Amino acid sequence: MQEFWNKRYSQEETVYGTEPNVFLKEQLAKLASGRILFPAEGEGRNALYAAAQGWQVQAFDYSDAGRQKALRLASERGLNITYTLSEAQNYTAAPESLDAVALIYAHFPPSLRQSFHRQMVEWLKPGGTVILEAFHPKQLQEDYASGGPKDAALLYTADTLRQDFDALDIKLLQELEVELQEGPFHRGRGFVTRLVATKP
Repeated sequence: MQEFWNKRYSQEETVYGTEPNVFLKEQLAKLASGRILFPAEGEGRNALYAAAQGWQVQAFDYSDAGRQKALRLASERGLNITYTLSEAQNYTAAPESLDAVALIYAHFPPSLRQSFHRQMVEWLKPGGTVILEAFHPKQLQEDYASGGPKDAALLYTADTLRQDFDALDIKLLQELEVELQEGPFHRGRGFVTRLVATKP
């Protein structure tokens, strides 16, 4: 999969566009800026938006092509982000060091997903927030051709996220149809799961 993402991100065009995810933008507007982590951040569109809003941004991905594109865009825009080349299972942060974690289409296999989601809770400060948008298993239906993994095990239901983040206070948990306009690979009707949760 690393080779797949390096190939996808190596093209000149940004494959998911340059604008931030709509749900992320809405949720960040409700929070005071602080230190935020973007796992599996790809080309950096969401991390760069957060940096432009005054957040101290940490990001990681295992695609070097995605990282290089994100850092080039950051330089062009005069923004500063810390972007690490890492797989999720190898990434570490200090306990209670983050004000927010934004998981935007960061799909992990079940063997990794639950442990990584629980690890992120440890990294959050009390009062810190998780913002998540990911494809739901309904995305595999023919009505939804807007992108995402083709393996149901990589897609998230509300129940899955409720269990993964049971240590947090869930403020919003939705399964809903959306219209995506995020570059050539996220375009059209989609079915997603959204979560906003805070650490007590």
